[in-house]
Parts: sequence; C-alpha cells; structure tokens
Amino acid sequence: MITPSPTTKIDPTHARGTFVAAVAETATKPAYVKFAVPNTSYELHLRAAGSIDAAPGKRLIGIIRAQARRIDATQTGGQFVEPVMGRPRRVQGTVVAVVGDAVVVNAGTPIHCTPTDPRQKASQFTPGQFVGFDVLDGASIEQVR
Repeated sequence: MITPSPTTKIDPTHARGTFVAAVAETATKPAYVKFAVPNTSYELHLRAAGSIDAAPGKRLIGIIRAQARRIDATQTGGQFVEPVMGRPRRVQGTVVAVVGDAVVVNAGTPIHCTPTDPRQKASQFTPGQFVGFDVLDGASIEQVR
C-alpha cells in the first residue's frame, strides 16, 4: 500500500495526496509542484495557486483545477489521468459534483474541470455521468487549510 493511506473522510471534491517537491521556474517552464496521489503511481505536476506550506513528503489536501478543451460523455474505459507522471493532458472519470462553472471529475483524484468550449456549460453534466476531456496547459492546485 502506498503511503499515506487515507484514513479520514474529507470533502469528495478535494484532492488528498502527498506534496513531493516544489520545482523552481526555468527559462522554458513555469514553477510547479509535484503532487503524489495515494494508492496510485500518479505524480501530477501542477502550478501552485497560492502558497503551499506543506513540507515535502507530508500530506496535502487541495483543489485541483484544470481547463478542458471539450468535455465528452463516454461509455467505456476507466478512471485515469494521463500521463502518470507530469502535467495532466487527458482525464477520464465519473462526475462527482457540479460546483459553480466547474465539473468535479473523480479520475483517481477529484479534478475541478472548467469547460472552455463556448457550447458547453458545467450545468449540462450530472453526478454519476462518465466523461473524458483533454486538459489545457496550466492545471493548478490550491491548498485547503
């Protein structure tokens, strides 16, 4: 079992994981944080929305936000974030909730996804629906205290 294993209930729209490291900005890449999801091999590279005060190797609870090119209802497949390591590029999972203008999708970890296609609105999706989408560059995490 990968640690830290979840033991307490949290809001199902919040992501729980481990803060791996903060990576400084370079000439070609903006600064980002590495976020590991428990009981998976996922290590997501996300921009920090606000300050992250977790120590490396310690628990981090936050809200992952991403912008979707277009959200498509799917019939088959599994819940996943692609690639396993790096910035999220493709996400597929079950809608957990609709919060404001975002659809919260459980893809191994909850991701708040805002549709960018002008023909789509978050209110068009319902909890329990299975969806997939491509993620625009700039997915972020905001620590919940």
